[in-house]
Amino acid sequence: MRSKTLKFASIALAAGLVLAACGDDEDDAGADTTEGGSGTETTEAAGGSEGEGGTSEGAVVISGSSTVAPISSIVADEFNAAGSPAEITVDDPGTGDGFALFCEGETDISDASRPIKEEEAQACADAGIEFVELEVAFDGMAVLTSAGNDAVECLTFADLYALVGPESQGFANWSDAAALAGELGSTTELPDAPLDITAPGEESGTYDSFIELALADIGASRFEEGKLDSEDAAETTRPDYQASANDNAIVQGVEGSEGGLGWVGFAYAEEEGENLKKMPIAAEPGGECVEPSQETISDGSYPIARSLYIYVNKAKATENEAVKAYVDFYLDGLEGFVEETGYTNLPEDRIEAAKAAWEDMETGTRVEG
Repeated sequence: MRSKTLKFASIALAAGLVLAACGDDEDDAGADTTEGGSGTETTEAAGGSEGEGGTSEGAVVISGSSTVAPISSIVADEFNAAGSPAEITVDDPGTGDGFALFCEGETDISDASRPIKEEEAQACADAGIEFVELEVAFDGMAVLTSAGNDAVECLTFADLYALVGPESQGFANWSDAAALAGELGSTTELPDAPLDITAPGEESGTYDSFIELALADIGASRFEEGKLDSEDAAETTRPDYQASANDNAIVQGVEGSEGGLGWVGFAYAEEEGENLKKMPIAAEPGGECVEPSQETISDGSYPIARSLYIYVNKAKATENEAVKAYVDFYLDGLEGFVEETGYTNLPEDRIEAAKAAWEDMETGTRVEG
């Protein structure tokens, strides 16, 4: 199975573009390094007529979220097809690793599936790097289990905390989490079946966003009740599961066991076959169970949804015409690029806000990370 980025890049290949995929064998400790893992792409036009990107010579280096990378890759392909000879590299080691590179000045643009954290923004400031934060799309996180797991029809945030939160370490069976889930108010019947978790690791923005949206409030309450030793523990998952930065590895791990459990970005889950079950989620015990879909993510009814971003180094956009032109092209065609890669478009006012921030070169973050 190919990596997520390469799946979406195949759309551009079918149109006759040139795409060279170069494997990245320097994955972080938590990243999966099996065949089919995430890698680096370089797209460069072999020619082409003069178009919107026709004068934008130079190189653009992009790194970060594996969730956002498909959008940035499609933009790169279309930018080159429009006539730009720019060499554009898109790598996807994870949001956190991408920000580390960005704040060291090694990349021009950082793809992110969450807002930049305070400490990351400070690292950029300490290095003299100003950035423009641009919201580009919505994505939901799909909680996955095997299609053969028909014993569970819906999971609440309380259930998710009991299954994968910091107090669930050592739980090897779904039913091991039942007492904790019940203590949190859940009435879900968790089956007597092996619990095999494969999910994003700490380097992934999907990991951070999942905790923030589904687990953190419960964790904070448990800390206040004295059930957790520290506030930091309230913002983590159990450590004893198969963690990977590779979406393919997560899917394969969940598919491989009837008791499999994990989560990935909704757009990626949509690309997978019938061996997975996307679990309906309710924020509260007794609340409405909502299936992830384009509609429920867009209207806010699906409770595990988030914004996706790109962060642009202001100085590099000023100095390198290819970076400026690439981002112009990105925003001008944003709705089409987002649709092509299976994500959910922002409402018009938020698209216009991103365009205004870019036009004004507004630096810094406008959201709490």
